[in-house]
Amino acid sequence: MSHRARQLKVSSLARVEGEGALHVTVRDGVVERADLQIYEPPRFFEALLRGRSYTEPPDITARICGICPVAYQTSACNAIEDACGVRIDGAIRELRRLLYCGEWISSHALHIYLLHAPDFLGYPDAIALATDHREIVERGLLLKKAGNAILDLVGGRAIHPINVRVGGFYSAPDHARLDRLAQQLRPALDAAVATVRWVAGFDFPDLELEHELLAAHDPARYAIESGTSLRRSAGTGFEVDAFSNHIVEQQVPHSTALHASLDGGRYLTGPLARYTLNRAQLSPLASRLAAEAGLGGECRNPFRSIVVRAVETVYAVEEALRLIEAYRPPEPPYVVVPARDGVGHGVSEAPRGLLYHRYEIGADGLVRSATIVPPTAQNQAAIEDDLRQVVAANLELGDQPLTGLCERTIRNYDPCISCSTHFLDLTVERQ
Repeated sequence: MSHRARQLKVSSLARVEGEGALHVTVRDGVVERADLQIYEPPRFFEALLRGRSYTEPPDITARICGICPVAYQTSACNAIEDACGVRIDGAIRELRRLLYCGEWISSHALHIYLLHAPDFLGYPDAIALATDHREIVERGLLLKKAGNAILDLVGGRAIHPINVRVGGFYSAPDHARLDRLAQQLRPALDAAVATVRWVAGFDFPDLELEHELLAAHDPARYAIESGTSLRRSAGTGFEVDAFSNHIVEQQVPHSTALHASLDGGRYLTGPLARYTLNRAQLSPLASRLAAEAGLGGECRNPFRSIVVRAVETVYAVEEALRLIEAYRPPEPPYVVVPARDGVGHGVSEAPRGLLYHRYEIGADGLVRSATIVPPTAQNQAAIEDDLRQVVAANLELGDQPLTGLCERTIRNYDPCISCSTHFLDLTVERQ
């Protein structure tokens, strides 16, 4: 097969959130470029926030993403409360963590069963998978329904929750409603355990990443809804308010999304980073299942990210049940957060990676500036490097199988392209 003067195009790439394109240039058998092109128009959320009340970012930024709106609400609340000198703790923080567990369960189940697993089983989509394995897809839907039930009860609705406010919640659920929710979560835990054992049996291509890893860290527990610092796989970690000292975004010609670098280098956030850096804080059951699935002390194979997501789903269901059992309704369900002149920083772990918000607020309570760094923008350089390796190792493949492999590689990251500014026109130029 000749590698010269050859083009390969895919009109669209399915099973990801958003649209984008991939342009690969191969010259004399060497992959020169692999550009992940995000061509959606910029959405200008940061500019939209300027001049708005400091109470509005949680509701406005939630509209950035329909899959992880809680992550945007939570990082926004964390940053604004930091700017105003208020720390949320106790029952309100636990309720915020419960809401976030709902988003993790729902998003991970969506990615595992409907977006990613068909790649490993040779099906074009979950509908075709359901034709032969209906019980499997129904298990995934049971999990997603359980996550959505948490979002609906605690957040007010499953999509773009409306019950979140700076300082806490507009209202808190009572014990009776949470007891009914726990009844729905107990069979979901069995489904989550079965999911780990199911995905652990998939056939994973050999690929080990060398990127630096970055994740939020909480010394008390597996970081989800917040982090007191940022932990990295190389070098010393740093405080959340030092984020912009280490993470620099820059414009690249082939994408409307910014590319981020960590002290000048590529890095990766998300399930692989969380597991590798914080695995000691997983629950005994989740840890035992991770070992049983062969994850080991760290996981750097992006194709095995589906296993980490399954382990995290077990943890999230267990954590939700624990939080419900220990629940004491906060009275009132929020802390008053008076506006003041200041700058605040906030992070949380969206299902697909670290999400950072920074707000500058004036004494009049208006937002002076806003910075939002989503996980997909942070992971783009690592995705492109992985694509270069995958294409270089598989140049003997024909156009169609090579295209499919590139799509699988990108889906490992569950990229939420809409967050960063949809999926994929692929062009391979062989010269």
